[in-house]
Parts: sequence; structure tokens; C-alpha cells
Amino acid sequence: MHIEYFFDCSSPWTYLSFSRICKLLARYEFELKLRPILVGGIFNTINPSVYETRDHPIAAKQHYYSKDLADWAQYEGIIIGSPPVFPVNSVKVMRGCFVAEEAGLAVPYIESCFRRYWSELEDISDNRVIGSILAEVGLNETRFFESINKADYKQKLRRNTDELMSRGGFGSPTFFIDDTDMYFGNDRLQLIELKLKGATS
Repeated sequence: MHIEYFFDCSSPWTYLSFSRICKLLARYEFELKLRPILVGGIFNTINPSVYETRDHPIAAKQHYYSKDLADWAQYEGIIIGSPPVFPVNSVKVMRGCFVAEEAGLAVPYIESCFRRYWSELEDISDNRVIGSILAEVGLNETRFFESINKADYKQKLRRNTDELMSRGGFGSPTFFIDDTDMYFGNDRLQLIELKLKGATS
């Protein structure tokens, strides 16, 4: 069994899902395919309702949203705060996922990007913050910035984003089990775990 994980570090719910999918990976036998995307590109193309909700929030729903996110963060044992820069331009760190994967450091790099933004409330679009992340996980800063500015790395991120939309996806996180079985959202990981249990029983 393989699971594709389409994700963008700019989403708090995706941070929760990343923590949880990594725990599943430690408990079950499956191949995890990391598929970085730019979720803003999806919102701009097929899901503008996200922006409409931000511009015209429903007070009761917004209050519950905050409580729900805090409850999930407590359940998962991670800190999710309110970054002063939100939404953040995540394009550089998301292109960087490909560089980190090539170096065998994708998981620690992605975890650091999430943590720096959502827990430590740093601006992950800032090159100085990115440089600190690279030093933390052991990636060469010069090679990293040279790579993410190359056309092929830009195209990789664009292709993943376009592919997700072509397969029916509309946001982050989105999962596909064995190519066709799609799940959207952090709270669908319980259903994914049921599939994993069935595959190993």
C-alpha cells in the first residue's frame, strides 16, 4: 500500500496531519509519498470560498474553529499559535521540500518548517528564517537557494498542485491511498488508519 500526501506548510490542520501521518508510518507498513503543493494556487483556481470566508467570517463558526484547532493541538501534543504573518507565502519552503527529499532530510525539514511557523511563530517566507531551518536540519544553504530558483523546481511544485486539482483535490492536506482513494483533512486520518489496519490484518 502507498499513500500520497499532498500538503502545504501554511495550513495548521496540515501540521496536525503531518504529525499524525508520521506516527502512522512508524506503526504500519506503507510507502509515504510526499507531494508538496502550493495551496494558495488551488484557492485561486478552484476554491475561492476560502477567501470569502476570511473576508466575511461567521462569528460563532470562527469561535468554534479556534476551539477545535486548540483541542486537536492538545490531543496531538503540538503547539499551534497565531503567526503574525498570516497567510504566509510558503512558495520557497515548499519548493525546498524537493531539495530536502533529495538529501534524505524531507521529514525533519518539513517538521521544522511547520514548527517554526505554527509553534515558534516565525515568518517562513523570510530567507533568514529559512537559513536557520536549513542549519537545524543540515542542508546546504547555498545549494538550497540556488535550487529553488531553478525552473525545474518551480515546475515540480506547479505540477503537483495542478495534479491534485485534476484528481479532484481542493485543499491541504489531501491523501490518496493506492492512487484513487481520496481523503481530505486532518480528521480523516482515523479512516486512513482503518484502511491500514485492514491491510495488515
